[in-house]
Amino acid sequence: MDSSERPGRGLPIKIGIGAAGLLALAGGVFLIREMAGPQLSLTGVKDGAVLNAAALKNLTVSVGSGSEAKQLKAMLNGRQIDLTRSGSGFTLKLGELAEGAHELVVTAPGRLPLTGGTLSQRFRVDATPPRLQVPRTAEARKLNGPFTFTGRAPDAARLTVDGRRVPLRKGGAFSISYQRPPDAVRLVATDEAGNRTEQSVGVVVKHPPMRAVHVTGMAWASPPLRDAVLKMAREGRINAIQLDIKDESGEVSYDSRVPLARQIKATRTYYDARKTIDLLHGMNLQVVGRIVAFRDPILGKASWKAGKRDRLVRDAKGGAYDGGHYGNLSFTNLGDREVRQYNIDLAEEAARLGFDDILYDYVRRPDGKLSSMRFPGLKGTPEDGIATFLADTRRVVRPHGAFLGASVYGIAATRPLEIAQDMKKIGPYVDYVAPMVYPSHWGAGEFGLSNPNNAPFKVVNMSIRDFHKSLRGTNAQVIPWLQDFSLGKTYGVREVRAQIDGAKQAGSPSFLLWSPSVTYHAAALDRQ
Repeated sequence: MDSSERPGRGLPIKIGIGAAGLLALAGGVFLIREMAGPQLSLTGVKDGAVLNAAALKNLTVSVGSGSEAKQLKAMLNGRQIDLTRSGSGFTLKLGELAEGAHELVVTAPGRLPLTGGTLSQRFRVDATPPRLQVPRTAEARKLNGPFTFTGRAPDAARLTVDGRRVPLRKGGAFSISYQRPPDAVRLVATDEAGNRTEQSVGVVVKHPPMRAVHVTGMAWASPPLRDAVLKMAREGRINAIQLDIKDESGEVSYDSRVPLARQIKATRTYYDARKTIDLLHGMNLQVVGRIVAFRDPILGKASWKAGKRDRLVRDAKGGAYDGGHYGNLSFTNLGDREVRQYNIDLAEEAARLGFDDILYDYVRRPDGKLSSMRFPGLKGTPEDGIATFLADTRRVVRPHGAFLGASVYGIAATRPLEIAQDMKKIGPYVDYVAPMVYPSHWGAGEFGLSNPNNAPFKVVNMSIRDFHKSLRGTNAQVIPWLQDFSLGKTYGVREVRAQIDGAKQAGSPSFLLWSPSVTYHAAALDRQ
């Protein structure tokens, strides 16, 4: 029985009569308060004990007095309890035991006058779990600094936090210090009766304001493109650079030491990670490392060839799922343990190297009908799989001082099942979501607009509001991707600026700009 259950009705107490005159309760010893004649003793629980529902479940008492059943008398809180023979002894039903103090009295007459015996046992029932007075979420100032968590457990006899015993001060007050904030503080309070309360408190570290641009590994290796981005930084127009770690092709931009990356020959030398991060940090820039997670043609093709075919999303017939315009063998399986670990290993390595953020992209299932796809090894729904993948990543990158973000489709705020991006499930496990709210990607009729591409301010503003609403109750911030490219309409300074203003007015002043050619309209960005 769970310790949170209330004591049940009709709890049996088994009574047996023997020549020795024994009164016993299985598992402990009751104090004999009065005794004359027959020798009465009770085992099962110590006098003055505090019992929870689980302890009462199999309460059994044995009495030895040489008496017949009709001569025995049992009283609970002044109310007589009927005795029923059970095997060689007797049982009595206590009925429903309310929380609080109780007294059980058993009397057994002796064979001679004035030789009877009486046993009185007092105990208390407590089936209420102890209180934990802690915040719903805790806020830390920064990822790389000390953090102290405080609270109260006024009813607890014992408290563990993240598996460590924590001393309780007067009134149940406690505190525990960390070298850096964990992703969550996990508490277990236990009271005198053995009731438990478990609670996990997420730790929030607000992401610093960010104005970032996307840079591919190849672009960073190109002096003209790299210098143009650095010029924007020196002018104070941006304070962060998003640099690709693993891109849509599956290439890892630097000489990664992750074994699987080397085994499938995915590593490149577009930049030296350590030197590049040191350079950008020296300019007071944040460095966001982008990892394209489950779209990975290099891993997909190498895995299929090596017979590791469950690493890929499968179709209904067992073949590799056709990713449409992404190409066959391009979508790896979000449910496969090795695929998940490969991306997590890259994320952890990047955090160790000094990337300030790990930002996943393509952290989703492929487009198309879910019924046409198979995900070998997946536990739960694809939405569950994405959420647990993010939770697993956060646990390994947070200790290295890195934020975790997830790039999501613009439709995810209102249509979470289309590509397995459910904000209610993702939100608790990331520091921010980065919705791709590009006006060019919305169809006619969205937001009541015949041509969303012509209304960059309104589209971004309304979409960002939807994301804030869908993430309510979680601690995730919204840092959108905005477009600095032309698709169906020429986008310049005016259109880029309109998106930035629309996001800011919707409550998201931070942003990332996307240009596939890594050329940006610097004039759209204010000097800071």
